[in-house]
Amino acid sequence: MARLAAAPGPGRHPAVAVRPRLRTELLLLLICYGAYEVVRNLVPTDHAMAAHRAYLILDLEYAVNLDVEYALNRLFAEHTWIAIPANYFYATMHFVVTIGVMLWLYVRHPGRYPLYRSLLFATTLIGLVGFWLFPLAPPRMLPGFTDTVISFGTWGIYDSGPTAEVSNQYAAMPSMHMAWALWSTTAIITIVRRRWVVALAVSYPALTVVIIMGTANHYILDAVGGAVALALGYALALGAFRASTLALLSRGHPLI
Repeated sequence: MARLAAAPGPGRHPAVAVRPRLRTELLLLLICYGAYEVVRNLVPTDHAMAAHRAYLILDLEYAVNLDVEYALNRLFAEHTWIAIPANYFYATMHFVVTIGVMLWLYVRHPGRYPLYRSLLFATTLIGLVGFWLFPLAPPRMLPGFTDTVISFGTWGIYDSGPTAEVSNQYAAMPSMHMAWALWSTTAIITIVRRRWVVALAVSYPALTVVIIMGTANHYILDAVGGAVALALGYALALGAFRASTLALLSRGHPLI
């Protein structure tokens, strides 16, 4: 019989003795990602309201001296050597890094994998709620900003260029790029102790926040929203994990 760890508190993680079945995990990931894409693209698409909210965001940022999006976007738009790598980073790294960290957790740290998997799902669910409640036009849809993907003709981006026709353009708040980057960093720095690995992990969300603004895909408050989504996701995932652990205990499953 598999033995289970007690529910973790802040900074602690479960140590499940048996690695979850790979087939089940892959199926769960596919179902959740498919649901994410379907729901994301069902977000209301009222451009006038989404643009109005965008200007409200910019006004708020201006009031507190956080309106850095335009300056960063100008910098990217004027330098090909910055814009093109940034476009590809934005298009790919949130998938590559997130999937890579999940595989690393599954293979090397199976005891910690279930909580982090649940945290990722919960964070993404909260992001979908944000998309529904607050459809928001990204900076690239506003006059004066440059859509660097269209401007430099790069491929792979999901929210502009030819693929924009199959993607909801107003699913911007919170930024899932930022939320997933912070999730990846959290998973790494709570396990790894090598300083250079920790430094790389911490630099990833820092670089992400610069790129999502420089490519005119997000506002800095979208990034803040991503951090809030992760925090709420942690509370939700931790609560669900504790509830499931108590349910197993009530059925007589032993603890490590």
